[in-house]
Amino acid sequence: MPSYSQLSASELQQLTTLGQLKQAGYQPRTVKAELRDNLIQKLRNKEQVFPGIFGYDETVIPELQRAILAGHHINLLGLRGQAKTRIARLLINLLDEYVPVVAGSELNDDPLQPLSVFAKNLVAEHGDNTPVAWMPRADRYTEKLATPDVSVADLIGDADPIKAATLKLPYSDERVIHFGLIPRAHRGIFVINELPDLQARIQVSLFNILQEGDIQIRGFKVRLPLDIQFVFTANPEDYTNRGSIVTPLKDRIDAQIITHYPKSIEVGKRITRQEAKLTEAQHSLVPHDNEIIRDLVEQVAIEARGSEFVDAKSGVSARLTISAYEQVVAAAERRALMNGETTTELRVADFLAAVPAVTGKVELVYEGEQEGAGIVAEKLMGKALRTVFTQYFPDPDKAKKAKDKPNPYKPAQDWFGNGHTLDLMADSSDDEYARHLAQVPGLKELVEAAVPAEFRRQTPEFWLEFALHGMAEHSLISRNKLSAGPGAQFKDLFSSMFTMPSFGDDDDEDEDDKPRKKRR
Repeated sequence: MPSYSQLSASELQQLTTLGQLKQAGYQPRTVKAELRDNLIQKLRNKEQVFPGIFGYDETVIPELQRAILAGHHINLLGLRGQAKTRIARLLINLLDEYVPVVAGSELNDDPLQPLSVFAKNLVAEHGDNTPVAWMPRADRYTEKLATPDVSVADLIGDADPIKAATLKLPYSDERVIHFGLIPRAHRGIFVINELPDLQARIQVSLFNILQEGDIQIRGFKVRLPLDIQFVFTANPEDYTNRGSIVTPLKDRIDAQIITHYPKSIEVGKRITRQEAKLTEAQHSLVPHDNEIIRDLVEQVAIEARGSEFVDAKSGVSARLTISAYEQVVAAAERRALMNGETTTELRVADFLAAVPAVTGKVELVYEGEQEGAGIVAEKLMGKALRTVFTQYFPDPDKAKKAKDKPNPYKPAQDWFGNGHTLDLMADSSDDEYARHLAQVPGLKELVEAAVPAEFRRQTPEFWLEFALHGMAEHSLISRNKLSAGPGAQFKDLFSSMFTMPSFGDDDDEDEDDKPRKKRR
């Protein structure tokens, strides 16, 4: 018979007794050794170890790999939405596809190193004929969210009076123990999410498991040398007042790896593109992937992370950009359905319609609460428009001061200055949308001069609308909400001061220049 390591998964599952397992040359291996060996193999083969994780190639992933090679328990520390849980779940890919267990054992006992009373008795009774089952890697992953109601019994175990009565056993008998989640994760990976939320007395119960690898239950003289790879996730301790990691427990966690948000828009776009759940109908409806809309969505998160209205300690999750992009596409889909159109293009109006995706994803400080969640969301979107606009169009401030060339914004600005207005309904048909945008003189020439042809060829009207919104954000014209329905009215900046309120922010005063209100 070939050696154990040379057998395929189907051949392994034909080994059904302890004797056959021994004959195949099986040797027990700890979970940490298993993770280490399989990681080494993947690194040598240049395989991707953590697929679908972007932006961590030079930071988190190398640190994680070093921790696994060192055989360390791991704490992933970072703000919300930084893929901590996803990384933990991907660790199962470093486990063997199947491992043998004593059939019927609740602690996943290794046939050559039985742990529970049940498995020890079974091996003692049947010897080499002890039945063996095969456990897939997916069943060797256990995850628990730390909540205030978690008890020691939930995690470690407790005496079970029903079991004692059923089996007619005294409470001194080890067989009356009902094992908790951690013993049942023996020979696997155990993850505790949001570790600081676990009560301090519950955290204390983990000391022995991490240091000596064993547990004790309700004074029973039982020592279970558990074989578990622990992974914890946590927000920074100053995130809330709900709790923290007790110092002795923190000391026992070998590696603390700090996660972070995407360091570039391109990385953020890759994450959003992968995670956004769009239907086939939505993909067909919006055939051209608008990279500017994607840039705007990612820029909102960047603006939120630096905003004085948003609590920086709570962070701004990548879920904001994912939800926002899904709502942008949904806005375009709704408009197309209302107008009976089979295809359409994303608009800036669709981007501005994603306010609900922003309001629920940011935690406001006192100043933000005073402003209101909706207004803060609109401010963040406006700042995103302002930032992305100057990446494609001339800086309006510099263009106005330049003496050697004409101001490219002046023809459009003069048209509005002569008393003209432009109403763009958010739900207008594509034909009506194009017809309204074509009214503004100089707008098409501005776009053609600033934007390369390959960028604007598929979505020419989008660039005209984008130019208008960019001009409004730079206070060249005004943009107001329409009272007749969802949409925007563009007009001369001076005349708007005496009429309608703007889109939630003062065009003539940037939020960074406003005096900050005192906190409570």
